[in-house]
Amino acid sequence: MAKKENISVKTDDQLAGQLGELKREQFNLRFQSATNQLEKPSRVREVRRTIARIKTLQAARSTAADQNAKPAPAAAKA
Repeated sequence: MAKKENISVKTDDQLAGQLGELKREQFNLRFQSATNQLEKPSRVREVRRTIARIKTLQAARSTAADQNAKPAPAAAKA
């Protein structure tokens, strides 16, 4: 990842695809770390944080969609 990407402009499908790729990379990095073949230890941290950013954005979008889907509560009659 040469430069920071703006993940907030990606669609939900693109985010899900990127999340799958990052989880696969995290799995491979974990194995490389266990066998002392890790070339760039900082990449483990970077991948973990990017996964967290994507999950946070997905949760926020899901919450926003749920709130928009629910009808407004009826005003209480006095």
